Amino acid sequence: MPDHGNNKEKQNNSSGHQGHTAHNSHEGHDKHAGHSTEMFRRRFWACLVLTVPALIWGPMLQDWFGYQAPVFPGSGLIPAFFGTIVFLYGGLVFLRGAAGELADRLPGMMTLISLAIIVAFIYSSAVTLGFEGHTLWWELATLVTIMLLGHWIEMRSITQAKGALKELAKLLPDTAERLLGEDRVEEVSLEELKEGDLVLVRPGAGIPADGVIKSGKSDVNEAMITGESAPAGKNPGDRVIAGTVNGDGSLRVEVVGTGDNTALAGIMRLVQEAQESRSRAQALADRAAFYLTLAAIGAGLLTFIAWPIFGASLDFAVTRMVTVLVIACPHALGLAIPLVTAISTTIGARAGLLVRDRRGLEEARKLEIIVFDKTGTLTLGQHRVVESAAEKDIDQHEALRMAAAAEYDSEHPIARALIESAREADIHVPAAQNFQAVSGHGVEATVEGRKLKVGGPALLRKFEIEPSEDIRRAADRFSESAHAAIYLVEKNRVLAVFAIADAIRPESLEAVNLLHEKGLEVAMLTGDSKAVADRVAEKLGIDTVFAEVLPEDKAGKINELRQGGRRVAMVGDGVNDAPALATADIGIAIGAGTDVAVEAGDVILVRNDPRDVARIVTLSRATYRKMVQNLWWAAGYNIVAVPLAAGVLAWAGILLAPAVGAILMSASTVIVAANAQLLRRLEL
Repeated sequence: MPDHGNNKEKQNNSSGHQGHTAHNSHEGHDKHAGHSTEMFRRRFWACLVLTVPALIWGPMLQDWFGYQAPVFPGSGLIPAFFGTIVFLYGGLVFLRGAAGELADRLPGMMTLISLAIIVAFIYSSAVTLGFEGHTLWWELATLVTIMLLGHWIEMRSITQAKGALKELAKLLPDTAERLLGEDRVEEVSLEELKEGDLVLVRPGAGIPADGVIKSGKSDVNEAMITGESAPAGKNPGDRVIAGTVNGDGSLRVEVVGTGDNTALAGIMRLVQEAQESRSRAQALADRAAFYLTLAAIGAGLLTFIAWPIFGASLDFAVTRMVTVLVIACPHALGLAIPLVTAISTTIGARAGLLVRDRRGLEEARKLEIIVFDKTGTLTLGQHRVVESAAEKDIDQHEALRMAAAAEYDSEHPIARALIESAREADIHVPAAQNFQAVSGHGVEATVEGRKLKVGGPALLRKFEIEPSEDIRRAADRFSESAHAAIYLVEKNRVLAVFAIADAIRPESLEAVNLLHEKGLEVAMLTGDSKAVADRVAEKLGIDTVFAEVLPEDKAGKINELRQGGRRVAMVGDGVNDAPALATADIGIAIGAGTDVAVEAGDVILVRNDPRDVARIVTLSRATYRKMVQNLWWAAGYNIVAVPLAAGVLAWAGILLAPAVGAILMSASTVIVAANAQLLRRLEL
């Protein structure tokens, strides 16, 4: 039996949303522009090896551990030699980054690191050439090496977060089997496929391109796209998505999208846009990092000036200044937000929640009212049997089975509603004979030897059939709810009556309950009659109903709800809801399906599942908690660490060496990264 459940094509209106959501690019200088995880890894290991001789022949470590390094001509210059190589090779990364920051007039992490290593290099060079003091060669080499390690860990964390979704691309098969005729098959690369080609997808194979099934039936695993673990049943006429995995059936698929035009490519673009868009929390963290950089430079200069005034040596003052510059690096602060965002957007995408703009995800935690469009969102947007009544001696499932069989050869929407309702109830529909359409009234057919008629009130009038009182009362009740009443008739007796209407999604009641549990108010917006709207609202427990609203008036209703500063989200299918989606604080486009290019929402739900709205709120709240935790840690660490680096406890014998400062700064970064990774445990 053909599956008519996915015949509605979504046409998404991108106009009207431009003022609400913009594609934001990174402002200022990317501190890791042109860098890679591999580059940091390679330089770290090289500098680690080069740092070992500087440590062994460094006088400080010899004093600490009471050993004598081998002495030979030039051995005293070993720390200077290897420290210089580490500075030029490993430190060049930070010097270039600082040049970019200063060119953009946005001094930050790279600037602080560069100032620290430049001061240490110049001072150590001067001492090596005869200036009185203690060199900082081993501290310089260790500092650069630890910084490279910290950046390697950071880059790996961000790359893993941003690249997790790209792993989906590996699900695409390397080749496809293109059909040239009934029996001829040629193996081609995916790049050779074009729209209109017919491809053979064997059992267990990956689907090479977006397409429409022309023949064959199978269950397709779409979890990597929709987040839905249960395989989706596919029949002729249904769409399939590139990268998903075919089940046990063999499919012939007509290609409708390849390469960058596939759903998978669209999802990856949306995730990248979300990760590159700037949230308010990120802007706050960037400002804090900027001011922290200025404060660190000021603290370093103050430390350098103050200690000689109190009688300390120049050597001591330089060491304290270098330590302050290192330990005050806003490394953790700069990582606190983007890493959490990269992880959260990837988690969302894997669960079928595509975030177009991070601000939408960020603001979801503040929502107070969720407004659903009814048709296609809370309801299927397709007619089904929503209620039925039968004579006492007739089983309702049996009545539906016979009615669906009688209507099986009809293409009328009412016939489709009966057939699909029977299919969804796992009712086997027998074959019918002698099918005949009664123009304007219904159909006649013979099913299992029984002559049946199916139709509306006009059918009863034509054949002058009177239903029983129970059937009449049920039909009147259906009509009062604005449902179509369809009768099953055998001979001159009405066996049952069916209420045909836009069916409520099975998930809608749970979706509303989940939102209520989160303390959110739920409203519904529809152009349908008040009777229909009230029936749906009553069944789902919806708090506020706006009925008989024209599409152009939906945005006005959203503005009404926003009065008093209340935060409102609009959930719609993106067809005629674009103005309302744009007007709401957050626009959520549901049922994007394979059309991931939808422009009408801040967040796009790949599945036709309203329960995902509650998942957005859950993800938003968890993301915000992680951001706050990381920001507090990053800021609190500096509040404690900078005074220690400056030497405020020197009187108690507590002094931090520059290398120790680098270790603490890197440890702070690792803690922030590890805390962000804990977000992956979130269950949506």
